[in-house]
Amino acid sequence: MRRILHCDMDSFFAAVHMRDDPALREVPLVIGGDPEGRGVVSTANYAARAYGIHSAQPAATARRLCPHAVFLRPDIERYRRESERIMAVFADFTDRVEPASLDEAYLDVTDHLGPDGSATTIARSIRERVRSETGLTVSIGVSATPLVAKIASDQDKPDGLTVVPPHRVLDFLAPLPVRRLHGVGPATERTLAELGITTVAQLREHPPEALAAALGQFGATLHAFAHGRDDRPVGEAKRARKSLGVEDTFPQDLADPSEQDRILAGMAEHVAGQLGRRGLVARTVTLKARYPDFTTVTRRQTLERPTAEAATLGHWACILRTRTEAGARGVRLLGVTASGLEPAPDAEQLELFSA
Repeated sequence: MRRILHCDMDSFFAAVHMRDDPALREVPLVIGGDPEGRGVVSTANYAARAYGIHSAQPAATARRLCPHAVFLRPDIERYRRESERIMAVFADFTDRVEPASLDEAYLDVTDHLGPDGSATTIARSIRERVRSETGLTVSIGVSATPLVAKIASDQDKPDGLTVVPPHRVLDFLAPLPVRRLHGVGPATERTLAELGITTVAQLREHPPEALAAALGQFGATLHAFAHGRDDRPVGEAKRARKSLGVEDTFPQDLADPSEQDRILAGMAEHVAGQLGRRGLVARTVTLKARYPDFTTVTRRQTLERPTAEAATLGHWACILRTRTEAGARGVRLLGVTASGLEPAPDAEQLELFSA
């Protein structure tokens, strides 16, 4: 039986600011968006959430709900640096770590349970390490599948630990609304409601053939989820990575070329860190840009020598940006990806490359 952890940082962006500025700890804090203009909330601390503020909400709405809230622009590079520290903690406990975003990851600790053979003990140790090394809190769900572990991590936020052993999975899932299941968005939720299905228990009892007729192959997947079955692998041990990258969507269009290049340099540092931790180098750099009208373009460059150096990756990312209309049109999204991955040469070879 697998032991899966889902580790989810608590109000991550806001928590970083509150840790670094004590004056922000007792006020409703909103990250992202311009309350006087357009843009949406990236996240909010729990004091702000008490007023009904939530992620993806228009910033102007958040301001109406809580006029005295403090609004801050996201500092993506800052969050990325913290994320790297947190992911490094996770990697100390298992080699099967699958980041889902900057502030959450799945861990398969089946083969790394330690002397007492307890995934719960591992989860407690991770929470203590994250708190002591970063000053932040993480909520963790523990179960036998990624599906249940993720749902469990949200049950007792903030700073929570929820364990769902196999014999409790069906009872744990039964009363939950179907939207809590992985992959169920508004459209699927409406389709299920038309079938009279609003809870996981009702989904479990519905004939699989009827679900397949309404939702195609995903109907069978949902039926398995309703029974707590989820065999998705966690981590990279079962498959070789073909690329490593990062991208960000901005609350407001980013039009300043120098600011675009600053963001790209930070992304390159993040990708270089990923390569270094995995002992890889990359032969190709790809830039992704999305314009305000949602047109998306990519530009790539194959390097003379493979690299894991942030400066080289960032240099080419910025050159590739000049081969787009990002400077003239502004961007909603930027991304940097390294591909053509191969094992890094040994130290002697690296010195030769540097020379």
